[in-house]
Amino acid sequence: MKKFFMATVLLAAHFYQAQFTDISIVKEVKVKNKGVVVSAHPLASEAGAKVLKMGGNAYDAVVATQYALAVVYPQAGNIGGGGFLVGVKSNGEKFTLDYRETAPSKASRDMYLDKKGKADTDLSQNGRLAVGIPGSVAGFFATLKHCKLPMEKIIQPAIDLAEQGFSITEQEADMLNNNREYFKKHNTSSIVFVKDAPWKAGDILVQKELAATLKLIQKLGAKGFYEGKTAQLLIAEMKKGNGIITLEDLKNYKVAERKALEFEYKGNHVVSMPLPSSGGVLLAQMLRMASFENLEKYQQNSTKAVQIMTEAERRAFADRAEYMGDPDFIQDKTAYLISDDYLKGRWKSFSFNKATPSSEVGKIIPQPKESTQTTHISVLDKDGNAASVTTTLNGYYGSKVVVSGAGFFLNNEMDDFSIKPGVPNMFGAVGGEANSIQPNKRMLSSMTPTILLKNGKPYMVVGTPGGTTIPTSVYQSIVNVVDFKLNANISVNAPKFHHQWLPETIKVENNFPESTISELQSKNYVIEKVKQIGKTEMIVLDDNGNIHAVADGRGDDSVAVE
Repeated sequence: MKKFFMATVLLAAHFYQAQFTDISIVKEVKVKNKGVVVSAHPLASEAGAKVLKMGGNAYDAVVATQYALAVVYPQAGNIGGGGFLVGVKSNGEKFTLDYRETAPSKASRDMYLDKKGKADTDLSQNGRLAVGIPGSVAGFFATLKHCKLPMEKIIQPAIDLAEQGFSITEQEADMLNNNREYFKKHNTSSIVFVKDAPWKAGDILVQKELAATLKLIQKLGAKGFYEGKTAQLLIAEMKKGNGIITLEDLKNYKVAERKALEFEYKGNHVVSMPLPSSGGVLLAQMLRMASFENLEKYQQNSTKAVQIMTEAERRAFADRAEYMGDPDFIQDKTAYLISDDYLKGRWKSFSFNKATPSSEVGKIIPQPKESTQTTHISVLDKDGNAASVTTTLNGYYGSKVVVSGAGFFLNNEMDDFSIKPGVPNMFGAVGGEANSIQPNKRMLSSMTPTILLKNGKPYMVVGTPGGTTIPTSVYQSIVNVVDFKLNANISVNAPKFHHQWLPETIKVENNFPESTISELQSKNYVIEKVKQIGKTEMIVLDDNGNIHAVADGRGDDSVAVE
């Protein structure tokens, strides 16, 4: 049975030589002079904390947590997907790592169009043709130069979890049961995620094939994934269907080290991810446009505050569709898009009297229902090194394809391209030519790993899963703390809202204030209630060195302390 704690000290699972069954979810921790890890699963957070206790730093911990998530959180944690890392070291050095998936060399602009030119989103979202070249393992090794421990030690907690097994939570059991038919449809061999009886909380999930794959990485380094047995198994999986990734594609994958996107916001220095993540650009646009209206004058989730923030979201997402993509393939207009002159012009049409029609900021295109996936990790160590990482398979369990003999899910990241300019992806995001498919190109992302600095030192480490709701959730998290002066717990767990230009709708969580909803509707805003938006992981460090780490209450997310 799960045990929930609201505590100022760590009460959590210990690593045993037997199966991992004592799982304690810790939602909030207040400590000082300790390292903290916040992630989507208590065992993954514990893996990161264990590495901190072994003498590792924030970057050791974030790699260990990512490996562990590939085992205990297979719906989004991964070695078959990709992600982004934003790091700020205690010496002030800032860096980002882009280990986003890339399009295979055989990919083409119209690869998901039928004979009549109609986009086939099933092909871009399910099965082997949906898979981009995985970047996660390469990203973990690119992080290694910032670590203190060797990879052999960092990866060991994940190997233990895969080999010995762990008890799944109720949420995880439901996820596996709900995807059972997809797993059976898209896998030709039996996989450990499908069993005769339905999964239930407390069942043990053992992943021997994944453990063997992780051991190859432990022994051979990145070549243990991108070459040799694992690579051959991945290519064999491609050949079971219409997959197009080749051995050369795997061998040639490269992590991109990019200059962090940095800007100021009300006395805070914001460090976020640049393109091909749209998140940092959107965040800069939204915060700067909102600042034109002195947002701090209003109450959180009041009508005027939501109007200001929604209209900033609307305009930023319209720019996303037109301008944003892989900077190695397009003209990067970030500096222009986040400039005051451009944003002031963008903001001229704002009015408190009524909603701005989305047709005034872009061409209307019908949208499908939005989904939300991905996972985030926030880490701060005792020396002041900070890491913010968002990683994904794209959809839940990615393409639904498990590499037979290797035990890991493959992504369906190709759907994040504009498979036909003007046709929205699974998250409802519209893209244009800037994000069209080209060989070796990185698909546009919404992931927004972010670190705020105050007086040159980490003040906030934040991020969330949620597809296109990621930038808006990070935006709200920052505004909640900086403008509305809320603590980390209230900021993370307060009801959220989301607008993305198209569709015209503002999505609000079910517990959103009814009075605000009514007033927004009177101003021509269309409201749609949804169960949840994101799962934010936040760490705040005050001027006195007090650390407040919070794991989102919307899931099994958990904090662990060194």
